[in-house]
Amino acid sequence: MVLPIGPWLAGGGAVAHHGGEMSAPEPVSAEVAAAMLEPVDRLGIPLGPGQPKAFLRALGGRSDWQELTVFGALLVELFPVFAQPGVRLRSGFFGPAERALRAAGHAVEFVPADFRRFREVAQRFAPRVFATAAAPPDERGIFSLSLHAGATVEEIRSAARDPERLLVVETSPRLPRTLGLPPEHPHSIALADVDVWIEGNAEPTVLPESAIGEVEEAIAAHIARFIQPGATLQTGIGAVPNAVVALLADRSDGDFGVHSEMFTNGLMQLHKAGRVSNRKGLFDGFSITTFAMGDRALYDWLDGNEVVRFLPAEIVNDPAVIAGNRDMISINGALSVDLLGQVVADSIGGVQHSGIGGHEDFLAGAGLTAEGRSLLCLPATVDVGGQLCSRVVATLAADSIVTSPRHQVDVIVTEYGLAELAGKTVGERARALAEIAHPDFREGLRSDAHSIDRRSVLAG
Repeated sequence: MVLPIGPWLAGGGAVAHHGGEMSAPEPVSAEVAAAMLEPVDRLGIPLGPGQPKAFLRALGGRSDWQELTVFGALLVELFPVFAQPGVRLRSGFFGPAERALRAAGHAVEFVPADFRRFREVAQRFAPRVFATAAAPPDERGIFSLSLHAGATVEEIRSAARDPERLLVVETSPRLPRTLGLPPEHPHSIALADVDVWIEGNAEPTVLPESAIGEVEEAIAAHIARFIQPGATLQTGIGAVPNAVVALLADRSDGDFGVHSEMFTNGLMQLHKAGRVSNRKGLFDGFSITTFAMGDRALYDWLDGNEVVRFLPAEIVNDPAVIAGNRDMISINGALSVDLLGQVVADSIGGVQHSGIGGHEDFLAGAGLTAEGRSLLCLPATVDVGGQLCSRVVATLAADSIVTSPRHQVDVIVTEYGLAELAGKTVGERARALAEIAHPDFREGLRSDAHSIDRRSVLAG
């Protein structure tokens, strides 16, 4: 998941005690919960839709922070606490909020990691307090973790077990109750295991739909012809995946499976069109995901839906698990690619823009079988200060940060076609990439490709 994302839009009670007789906590206000953190403390929060909004807003009401360090990813809003002196955010994935905070000079730093490795990063960070959002408890006192299983499920359970740590759960009736695959992966937490319960009312974040233009439609058309009936799909976020799914929903064939770190409106529409059977050889009968973001219609559709199951990222994003699916097709985005096949997908001009997320996880997983394919999509050009620049370049700029090395990359797609790189020689790859560049740059890139081919032959 590395496609850039668009912009998006705050009573006392008992605390359960670990290690002794467990008692279910009474709900407290977000402000009471925020007061339980020390001026010097470590806090862990989930990625995006798992973030407890009222709690994070209440933390911003304090001004006594000396050294509050927070580990999370993809902030869903500009929480004022991260603009406070003495507060530091370590983020595994930048969104608009992280970029805005960084631009304003606040302490926001990027932690490079594949999504499947976030669990280990969180464990090493060792937060004293962990806070998450959840749906309200059912009649048995069980919270569904709602829109996020992600990489923090084990940290939630660790905080629940450890008497030296604090587990804060903020609920909202506006969050859907979603399901895991019990007993091993229940995607839930018991009220009796929670230290602090905030009974909130926060709306889940709505992810605006990206506009689909002619370029995105052309890219989607190339991709859709690549996807055969029976394929298992992973899609990222943005206009291209949405356009691809729309084309697949309109086809007369289908029998698709879904194994995708992120569940989107587009995947919901594919289900509604009757194109998903999930006969994929792994977790048959279920669409597998680790978090969901979209609009209210998606969240209402997910509520109690037994077809979609949320599992931890270390399972969903495990390349070996990904490879176990029938005819795995991974569709993600990129920002630039050079003629060697090196891909930049999460930074611009050497400055962090988004994150690695599941980009490498799904490239690796789809590439473990001959039937699996990984497609990286990008418009052929970008306007930089009124000047048209090619995204397919002879060599990456000196300050570029490579997201995916050349040996991982399978297929690159622009509006001008597909370049299949896996199994090709250095020269063949360079020539194929030159042919899908914008016509204004194609001849120059052909010449560069010839030079690369000649060097590779002479070096041999």
